[in-house]
Amino acid sequence: MPESVTRLAARLSELAGAPVELDRPNDPAHGDYATNVAMQLAPVRRRSPRELGEELSAAAAGLDEVERAEVAGPGFVNLWLAPAWFGEALAEILAAGDAYGGGSAAKREKVQVEMVSANPTGPITVASARNGAIGDSVARLLGFAGNEVEREYYYNDAGAQMEKFRESVEAIRRGEEPPEDGYRGDYVRELAALEGDPVPRMLRQIEEALERFRIHFDSWALQSALEQRIYEFLPRLDTYERDGAVWARSSAYGDDDDRVLIRSPERGGTPTYRAADVVYLADKLERSFDRAMYVLGADHHGTRKWYGAIARMLGYDPERVEVLLYQLVHLTQGGRQARISKRRGDVVFLDDFVDEVGVDAARWYLVNRGPDQTIEIDVDLAAERSEKNPVYYVQYAHARIAAIRRNAGDATVSAEVHEYVPEAEERDLVKRLTDFPAVAAEAAARRGPQGVPTYAIRLADDFHRFYHAHRVLESEAQAFRLGLCVATQAVIARCLDLVGVEAPERM
Repeated sequence: MPESVTRLAARLSELAGAPVELDRPNDPAHGDYATNVAMQLAPVRRRSPRELGEELSAAAAGLDEVERAEVAGPGFVNLWLAPAWFGEALAEILAAGDAYGGGSAAKREKVQVEMVSANPTGPITVASARNGAIGDSVARLLGFAGNEVEREYYYNDAGAQMEKFRESVEAIRRGEEPPEDGYRGDYVRELAALEGDPVPRMLRQIEEALERFRIHFDSWALQSALEQRIYEFLPRLDTYERDGAVWARSSAYGDDDDRVLIRSPERGGTPTYRAADVVYLADKLERSFDRAMYVLGADHHGTRKWYGAIARMLGYDPERVEVLLYQLVHLTQGGRQARISKRRGDVVFLDDFVDEVGVDAARWYLVNRGPDQTIEIDVDLAAERSEKNPVYYVQYAHARIAAIRRNAGDATVSAEVHEYVPEAEERDLVKRLTDFPAVAAEAAARRGPQGVPTYAIRLADDFHRFYHAHRVLESEAQAFRLGLCVATQAVIARCLDLVGVEAPERM
């Protein structure tokens, strides 16, 4: 929390003789902040919460930051803050600049976020794009909190699916139909028109699509290179043989089942995908990452326990391994399920979705709901450039402030209130700005980027109310109001950046 809020809570704690947490009442008529500490202390002190609230209220009214205090209900203490407090709070926000709200990590870690990791058998789909949007936003939040973060893409460049993909391309080259269980679509025909292995070209297309989507990977890992190292790790694992195959006794280490690592000779005697998992996890943790984070679809729910079992068998702390799961994405257009792909009728590719709605809307809509929720995106609304579209609405607040600042030129920007008493809309805006550090910290700690767009909409709401109620330039409080605008613009820009959305100067 900003020092202004922390300081006030600390002074109230001294008066109460116990830790005080401040909350913002939903109804401004109940004050700027409130605390229920009197009700928490009542059983311990064997006194009426109302009586304790009256005592704290009377003492709080003597603080410089407090204009008045009242007891409400069974013992809530409601506080109305003095004008000077709003000036101090705004001054701290302006002084912090771009760093405001960051650095919340109690212990700074080196974190790897592995995300998307779709096989290079076709372009990135919207479902995989949700993986990337969530993973990249979590990475941005962790970085803003003060951690060192790297992004990695892990892909399968060998195995049955890759062979089917290559066979499909080769069939088109021969003028034949792809195998029944192969791959189809315009993109397969486009690759067939070119010579050579289609996998590297498909991988380049994936990388370009994700760069366009504002996700840059620091490294790429190949399954084929990792799985061959499984024999180095077998002595460190609890394994047994059954039906000619080598199994990991993972059920003894927290997994639901045991897993096959090496197939039986009848099935080729080759390492399985699970074998690559073992090597890959060890590879991550031995690259000095304090935390290995995987972003996976909800259908990989069982994999979470498997990774923990691998860590235990290899002697690593399973707390260093973290799995984020996300649900499906449904697109609707004109009230019906969208089919906007130009290349296949049964799937929507990321590039087509971005062509339709733009990168900003695509990023916003893929993270504005919790990962545990299946999301339905109205393509028509996402593409609309009006205040009905939440991402446009928030961006418009940023652009509107940019216009005010251009018109203000080199006019003084200040947080000083002097004798000025901030209006209700100004007070609300300052309080909303003081919420941001807690929002960013909670979103990072809970791996929940959806909290950021929710907050950004509320901040834009508060700004628009302030803007429509009060003139900024050539007003008696111009310097203070410009300070409010500068602080609001910076926080909106940070919110948008944390979810991979641009903050435009003009719209």
